[in-house]
Amino acid sequence: MLTIWEQKEVMLVLGQRGNKYRNYKGYEIDGIKFDSKKEAIRYKQLKLLERAGKISDLHLQVPFEVIKKSQYGNAIRYYADFVYFDKDENKQIVEDTKGFRTDIYKIKKRLLAEQYGIEIKET
Repeated sequence: MLTIWEQKEVMLVLGQRGNKYRNYKGYEIDGIKFDSKKEAIRYKQLKLLERAGKISDLHLQVPFEVIKKSQYGNAIRYYADFVYFDKDENKQIVEDTKGFRTDIYKIKKRLLAEQYGIEIKET
């Protein structure tokens, strides 16, 4: 069994780059590829809730523009992992499945709350 450092060294020799958060991007359900196992599992849970009638209008990778295009560069968007309507809470939920909260994610989360009043549910 190779150590993490030995694995990285082998990948460098082979010209491959590892994911810095060590998540495997090969999870596929219903023909949809997910960035992590956690996200794939959450998708299955949400599909069950949708079938049970608890939620509706489930959408994946929904873009929200947090900074508009300007002379300083292109628009900056936050992509929500899941957006759906929760029938018990009677409101739309914007959800992100996080294993690690990056600084960029924290800034986009804050901008979304400040500009649109949308709070991200983290799972």
